[in-house]
Amino acid sequence: MDLSTSSNLIFSQFGSSDDDFHRYYLARNQDLELLRYAVGIIGNVVSILLYAAPIITFRRVIEKKSTGEFSVIPYVSALLNCILYTWYGSPLVSRGWENLPLVTINGVGIALELSFISIYFWYASPKGRKLVTLIMAPLMFAMLVVICCLTFELEDRLIRKAIVGSIGLVVSIAMYGSPLVAVERVIRTKSVEYMPFNLSLFSFLTSSSWLVYGLLGNDVLLASPNFLGVPLGILQLVVYCIYRGETEIVEKPIKFHDIENGSSFFLTIPLITETLALNEDGNGAINDRGIREVASS
Repeated sequence: MDLSTSSNLIFSQFGSSDDDFHRYYLARNQDLELLRYAVGIIGNVVSILLYAAPIITFRRVIEKKSTGEFSVIPYVSALLNCILYTWYGSPLVSRGWENLPLVTINGVGIALELSFISIYFWYASPKGRKLVTLIMAPLMFAMLVVICCLTFELEDRLIRKAIVGSIGLVVSIAMYGSPLVAVERVIRTKSVEYMPFNLSLFSFLTSSSWLVYGLLGNDVLLASPNFLGVPLGILQLVVYCIYRGETEIVEKPIKFHDIENGSSFFLTIPLITETLALNEDGNGAINDRGIREVASS
């Protein structure tokens, strides 16, 4: 009995021929591919929201003409991630345009991240600009060299895909791990000012979408970074919920001298405000005796 005869015998046990079997599973694969593209479209939508979320942050930077305590590292990491996965999704690495949704969203991401980094550089202090230059110049040069070498020197597409996917995994870990700096600052200052809720939410949704997209396409290299991104997104949301209602009140002590008694005392801003309200005379002058009474109470 040859192989074709045995296979037809097996299929006949299920009441179908070899052709019926292949048509059935081909239809299932087509349905799976449509589902994967649908998830890819959802991933595009939430990823655009993620990449566009810092617009609010950089509007504040432009208004204040200062970058404050914001770090440029998350945006550099996101830029590298977008470049790598645009390359990964292109026919240079993937099979044809099977990962077209990956190319479209990361192309948009490159444009947005470059805009954010440019704004940061414009309004940063001289020290901040130097830091941006020292980070961006070697990274972009290294990225260009790697892309050229792997594209033109390595002919095996599967090996190229494995290498690019592995590099993307490392960069994604850096991108998803960079918000931990903001988490540490939130815990230290008990303020969520430097960890916007929208950024944390869209980071979680984006990781979840591309995790499902990678699993549906049996692409472990694409799915694996999101196994880290999903729990880190949940961590950011939990930290935000814990500290969103807390405020940090910094009271700057002001020293006053009691000339009569030859002593000094400190008052905080709220106490000074209360004292001024209670002890101003008609001309707006402050009754020094009233201040001493409040300070000693």
